[in-house]
Amino acid sequence: MSPAIPEDAPLVSPAGDPEDRAVEAALRPKNLNDFVGQQRVRRQLSLVLEASRMRGRSADHVLLSGPPGLGKTTLAMIIAGEMNAPLRISSGPAIQHAGDLAAILSSLTEGEVLFLDEIHRMSRPAEEMLYMAMEDFRVDIIVGKGPGATAIPLELPPFTLVGATTRAGLLPGPLRDRFGFTGHLEFYSTEELELVLRRSAMLMDMRVNSAAFSEVAGRSRGTPRIANRLLRRVRDWALVHSVDLIDASCAGSALDMYEVDAKGLDRLDRAVLTALITKFNGGPVGLSTLAIAVGEEPETVETVAEPYLVREGMLGRTPRGRIATAAAWSHLGLAMPPTVAAAMPEDLFSVYQDDNNNVPDWAQNEG
Repeated sequence: MSPAIPEDAPLVSPAGDPEDRAVEAALRPKNLNDFVGQQRVRRQLSLVLEASRMRGRSADHVLLSGPPGLGKTTLAMIIAGEMNAPLRISSGPAIQHAGDLAAILSSLTEGEVLFLDEIHRMSRPAEEMLYMAMEDFRVDIIVGKGPGATAIPLELPPFTLVGATTRAGLLPGPLRDRFGFTGHLEFYSTEELELVLRRSAMLMDMRVNSAAFSEVAGRSRGTPRIANRLLRRVRDWALVHSVDLIDASCAGSALDMYEVDAKGLDRLDRAVLTALITKFNGGPVGLSTLAIAVGEEPETVETVAEPYLVREGMLGRTPRGRIATAAAWSHLGLAMPPTVAAAMPEDLFSVYQDDNNNVPDWAQNEG
């Protein structure tokens, strides 16, 4: 399960909170046909599941990777539904000992789907036990200690492991190689998010016009979880202001009140860019110094604000520190001084001088 976020966390944080999980349970699609976006993963996964049903066997183990909020948990639930199998849900941080994993595995029934969220955060002893369980459907239970310890093999019924991770690079190679299918979830386009929002609005019995869907989708950072969260805040605004039909103006007013601007930047994002430009003349500046300037912890700036700012081409991470690109100056309505433009790395400036939001390779690698 995604880690809970504090109550004062940004509205556009991709992490889930208890309210999100409760609402998502009602909004989640139940089958692949209703799942919006991720066409490549859907098509491949559909083939894997159909072949498994035709063979009358459990599906291969599935690894789903990608940023939070894109639908990994939903796909795990769909896999269980498509295979008409029960679903067991746990998470990597909850499995800190091999005995914890052995207890879960030994209670599985034939064909059951085991979903492990944040699988990269499992302990190493549990990972090593999982190798044999995934490949041979067997685990060895150690009884006793020292020279008198004995390994008792425990046979497991065939099951399907669905692992989800936001950091696939942290998974050890032997574990990653044991998954029969690996799917990487990409950020959603605005058009795909509009489809997500239309379905959610229908389930929540909201009256929203097309322009309002576009307005909310454009501020959702390409993430369905954020889109649904913003839609609920728009619903609240409309309820308080007695608005029956929500249009673009209403949606914009609601999200402006929550300090989510037209590009999806929130208060923290703009504070980082403003500090970088006004206090450090666009950088470069170290992460700790930048965090102090905005009154946040370095981890908050690095994990909450930076990924989206890098993706949108407004912030660069260089060996000397963080720098604000021309797109950041433009978004804040400021003119980049010629001296700053001249000092900017040539390859970086050439990408961003026309406010082009494409992220160069070095930024993707750093982000």
